[in-house]
Amino acid sequence: MKPTLLVLAAGMGSRYGGLKQMDGVGPHGEIIMDYSIEDAIRAGFGKVVFVIRHSFEEEFKRHINADHFGGRIQVEYVFQELDKLPAGFSVPEGREKPWGTNHAILMAKDAIHEPFAIINADDFYGRDAFEVMARHLMTLDGTEGRYCMVGYRLENTLSENGTVSRGVCETSKEGLLIGMTERTSIGRTPNGIEYKDADGSMHPLAADATVSMNLFGFTPDYFAKSEKLFVDFLKEHGQELKSEYYIPFAVNTFIHNGSATMTVLKTTAQWFGVTYKEDRPMVVARLAKLHDQGVY
Repeated sequence: MKPTLLVLAAGMGSRYGGLKQMDGVGPHGEIIMDYSIEDAIRAGFGKVVFVIRHSFEEEFKRHINADHFGGRIQVEYVFQELDKLPAGFSVPEGREKPWGTNHAILMAKDAIHEPFAIINADDFYGRDAFEVMARHLMTLDGTEGRYCMVGYRLENTLSENGTVSRGVCETSKEGLLIGMTERTSIGRTPNGIEYKDADGSMHPLAADATVSMNLFGFTPDYFAKSEKLFVDFLKEHGQELKSEYYIPFAVNTFIHNGSATMTVLKTTAQWFGVTYKEDRPMVVARLAKLHDQGVY
């Protein structure tokens, strides 16, 4: 069975401004998602599911549909909204912030029944990353709790125009994930690569640290596990206005309670993305070079 690709596209890109997923950065107006889906098709994915929001559904579907990809891959849409919560829970008054990346995954529980990968809509992952992921997912059909991720070198995932957030990974000698810590405000400083913690203190990070760029692979049991954990999360944090249910939180929980393992896959691909408006010229130049080289 061919794996499915789940694209997290519900974010409006507040730092970048506007619906950045629709920004044409390729030589012929291609958006970053066009490259991801093209790479996924070539790697053997059979379906793509987009997590979007009703507020930009019409604009999104004008560009992203099955015809846009020449009918080579099945296309579906699901919606992430604040009020899509388990029974018995409601949105606290004043909350505007989305519930986070793992909540976005839960929106696809009725659309995906096979091993699947997830990506961010506005990140360029590189063809080799999709090939590595697809090959691994094709070995997982019919299994449970055998998850995977593609790890990148931290130094290859930074922006020169501001700080970023990354899931910093600890791995075993067997290549399994031990744990993942979400670090925010990571950037280059005169002292090297550092991140800022909640109280404003700066801490160093190794340039070759393995980080997650939200390119994960899961078997369908992940939905039920995640939904149960989300209920626990809401019981504790559901009345907060800014708490988010992140993928690293769920993955760490399942690894630590022994209900899943996560293999860290290696790739030769180079990641890049448009985190800030100032990143755009670099992305445009890199994509133009890939076209010149005949990759696309």
